[in-house]
Parts: sequence; C-alpha cells; structure tokens
Amino acid sequence: MLNIPVALFTKYSLLLNKKSVPHSLHNNYKKWLRYYLDFCHKYCYGYADRESLKHFMIKLHEKHQSPSMQEEAAKAVTIYYEMLQTTPHSPTNPSGTGSDPLPVRSEGNVKPGDSPDSTAPFHFAGKSGTVPSNYPFPSLSGEGSAKYEWQKAYDDLSAEMKVRHYSPKTLRSYSTWVRKFQAFTKNKKPVELNSSDVKEFIRFLAVEKRVSASSQNQAFNALLFFYRHILKTDFGDQGDNVRARRSRYIPVVLSREEVDSVIDNLNYPYDLVVRLLYGCGLRLFECMKLRLHNFNLDAGVLTVHDGKGKKDRTVPLPRSIIPDIRKHLSYVTELHQKDLDVGYAGAFVDGLLEKKYKNIGRELIWQWFFPAKTLTLVPDEGKYRRYHLHETHVNKAIRRAVRKTKILKRVSSHTFRHSFATHLLQANYDIRTIQEMLGHSDVRTTMIYTHTIKSRTIKEVMSPLDF
Repeated sequence: MLNIPVALFTKYSLLLNKKSVPHSLHNNYKKWLRYYLDFCHKYCYGYADRESLKHFMIKLHEKHQSPSMQEEAAKAVTIYYEMLQTTPHSPTNPSGTGSDPLPVRSEGNVKPGDSPDSTAPFHFAGKSGTVPSNYPFPSLSGEGSAKYEWQKAYDDLSAEMKVRHYSPKTLRSYSTWVRKFQAFTKNKKPVELNSSDVKEFIRFLAVEKRVSASSQNQAFNALLFFYRHILKTDFGDQGDNVRARRSRYIPVVLSREEVDSVIDNLNYPYDLVVRLLYGCGLRLFECMKLRLHNFNLDAGVLTVHDGKGKKDRTVPLPRSIIPDIRKHLSYVTELHQKDLDVGYAGAFVDGLLEKKYKNIGRELIWQWFFPAKTLTLVPDEGKYRRYHLHETHVNKAIRRAVRKTKILKRVSSHTFRHSFATHLLQANYDIRTIQEMLGHSDVRTTMIYTHTIKSRTIKEVMSPLDF
C-alpha cells in the first residue's frame, strides 16, 4: 500500500472545512482519497491526472459501488485536485515531510528502469518541480517494470478489442482470464511469455481447477487473442494440450402455464420485461438496451439493434401486450420530462453519436424503454445521466417469482427465449423462420430446440413400463 504523508491529509482536511464539507463525512472523503492514490500506485496512473479519475470510477463501477458512493468518491478526488492546483511546490523541502502533497507523475517522464530515488523532473501541482528523494513513488525496475509492462498490455488489449467492436462483456471476460494467466505465471514479463506457459495454464485449469468446458475454451480464446494481437508472438502448436469437450446442452423449457405463473408473480416493470423476453425471443441484454424508437406499434414490429454479433433483426410484437407497452411509454415520457425539468444531461448514448448529434441523449426517442430508477453521475462531465434498468435487478426478480411458483426447473432470464423457440416449433413454424427471429447465424444453433419437443416424424418412444 502507498505510504501517504500525514501532511497531505492535514492540508486536505483544511480544504474540506473550507469547502463546508460536513465534519461527519471527512473520514469518508479521506478514505476515498486513499483508495484513489492506492489505485494510481497499483496501476501506474498519474496521481493528479484527471484521466486517472475516469479509470478509478470505472473500477468502482466494476466493484458494484452504489451511485451515491461513486458520487462521493468523485467529489473527494476533485477536492484533492483543487488542493494540488493551490499548492506550490517547495524545492527547499527535500525531506518531503512538510505540507507538500504527492508528486504528480507524468507518464512521459516515467520509463522502465527508473529508480524510486530518481530526481527527474515531474509536473508538480501543474508546475515544473523535482521529486524529493524519499517521496513514495513505485519503482519501475524489477517487479515494478513487469507491472508497468502488464498495465501497458492491458491498455493495448482494451484498445485492440474496441477497434474490432468487441462487446464490453467480452472485454471484461478476456481481461479477467489474462489477469489470471498473469498470476499463474507469477507476474512474468509479457515479452518473456511463451507457448509452454499457455499449455501449463490450460492444463492447470482442466486438471487442478476442474473448470467447465466452456470456461476452459473461453480462457483458451482469450489467450489466443492476447498472443496474436497484443504480444505479436506465435501462439504455438496447442494440439497436444488438454482441452475439454463441451457436451451438448438441451435447454430448459417452460410450459405456457409455467410462463404465465411466473409473470403473474412479477411486479411492474419486470412483468413487462419477461413478456418481451418470451413474446419476442429476446436476450436479456437486448431487452435492456431497447430504446423508444425500436417500437413500431402501428405495424406491430420490434427492431433489435446491435444484438449478439452486432446484428440487427425485426420480430413481431405480441398484440396482447401492446396496450401495456403504450401505458409504459406514457410513464417513460413523463419521467423524461421530469428529468429535463431538473436539467439532467440525457440518456447514455453508445459510441460517438452524441459528438455527431449534440443533445441526442435528451431527445425522447433515444430514451431507454426500461430506464433505471436513479440517475448516474458522470464524473468527467459533472452531470447526471440515466442508464437502463440493470440486468441483475431483472434476474433477482425472476428468481423470487420462480420460488413463489415452486417450479422445479432451473429458470433464468434466458429460459424464456428457449421457451419462445420451442413453442414456435410446437406450433409447426419452419426452423429457418425461427432462426431469423432468434438472430442465429447458423441454423445448427437453432436445431438444438428440436430436442426439446417430441418428434412427429417417428413413432413415439415409450418406456417398457408403459407397455
């Protein structure tokens, strides 16, 4: 953990009083500041680089901190930045025990091999200065050099996947496997990795950790991408590696009566979510990312944009739920108007659309169909925006409803998509039609649902006990 001078917190406390921050919150603000400085120390970010705050807030979001906690952390770090701007560096204080805050690390001045006692110039509090010799600064030689190289590798991994338009979930899963691989190799430098490290890691997952076949294959694909596009090295022949074969999985399917019983035990708006999952065969993330312009109620058509594989498709809307959809649209419209009245910045918009079309996030048609209950603070903008309903809330609501119905099946949000496809097959719909409605690239993926219904082409198999 970073050794932070006591004088820094003393000066920080004075600024908190000047900012009229309630004394009861001082310890919280100091805690967030320490977390932020430790984060910068661990991941080699600048202590006073506002870009560091963006990455820090992303980490808090990944740790499932509440919006209020994220907002408090952002305010704490912002006050720290103000302290740096008003604190001149004193080169006559070489001991570093006075009131000087931590030095501001400039990435352009940090090179692998620099020692912690280096006195190379840094930008200190927005001015040129010199780092006192005994200031706590992470060494970039030895273990520190490996940390620096690994952080650069993770940044390159994120950039490469964004260039290829991989989904954020894929980026998170690939990054997780690479981090586990880094721990397995005991923080070996990326340039020193070879194909044997991959073989040992995959064998470790299969033999000792006994992970599932899908997890093992996902780890293999993550490392394949990492070697090819980040390390730019030969992945090597992995033909003799221990690979798990994934068994054919037959989906869990609910009957129509079971679907209705689950919906009856759901509260608004989760009942409408499940009606769309089952009625349109949507994936959960596709349903959560629906915006108002995706609905064409006059034609009875729902357009799904950027589904799995960045594919678009259209599906028919169930006529029975169109009145509920209209009622929900009225609620979203009223909520949006209230947000505009208090001056919020609009809904989150993917990509660079907002840079191309200013205020697009404030337009009604771009609002989420299932908006989140609370607004989210964007630290870089200092503004509030509204996100969509979180997937975990839907999953928890479904689990509670299933427990009430006492259905003896493993039910998740995806079960309703399985049930959608199976019930269409039972209604004698063509497999190609179902493939298009599900958005499958390969019909073999859709064919798995033929195993969830009784065959009509051959004589029904009976148990000998029923003869």
